[in-house]
Amino acid sequence: MNTIKRQRLEAAGWRVGNAADFLELSPEEAAFIEMKLSLSKRLRELRLNQKLSQQGLAKKINSSQSRVAKMEAGDPSVSLDLMVRTFLAMGATREDLALALASSQM
Repeated sequence: MNTIKRQRLEAAGWRVGNAADFLELSPEEAAFIEMKLSLSKRLRELRLNQKLSQQGLAKKINSSQSRVAKMEAGDPSVSLDLMVRTFLAMGATREDLALALASSQM
């Protein structure tokens, strides 16, 4: 948001913040969400690079297409454990996983 717009909103009595402020997330909770979203994004990139459909990846990990879609969307119902196992099933290394986590916007 540009500075002038922010100043106008604040002058009108509005409070300007981000999602973490609005949801009253702790720094740890915000960092966890950022990490999970980073993994979701990288998971989709890996799938597309391997020319796999969501259905194809689901078959590879013995899951459903809708579960893969939820992983890629960062759905809170998807466990971090499932995401890591999916990374590994796609041939990703620990280093690949570390790079995906390091690219989060913490």
